[in-house]
Amino acid sequence: MDSGKLEHFKKQLEEMEVELSAAVEGKAEATAPVTLDTSIGRLSRMDAIQSQQMALGLKARQQQSLLRVRNALKAVADGTYGQCRRCKGPIAIERLEAQPDAVVCVKCAESAIR
Repeated sequence: MDSGKLEHFKKQLEEMEVELSAAVEGKAEATAPVTLDTSIGRLSRMDAIQSQQMALGLKARQQQSLLRVRNALKAVADGTYGQCRRCKGPIAIERLEAQPDAVVCVKCAESAIR
């Protein structure tokens, strides 16, 4: 991969890292324990608990995405970005454009699904 493309993907990954970090940090209120005071009704409390669980799930997915992005940035730093972790072949530029944090090529990703 040429240095211009590598710099392009590095910039995309850094932007994704900033966005995901802010999103994960901003979930503190939504994932806080639901207080069981008597001023809200039972259905309202159940709705609050459901909202909390949905926020926790979203936060977990965002943390996983953040981890993938940080690992991709490490790969940029050590010179292995764009190389499939399974077959060691190149990951197509089109795949990296769609998913900059991809770690396997399309062929290996498809074989993992089967």
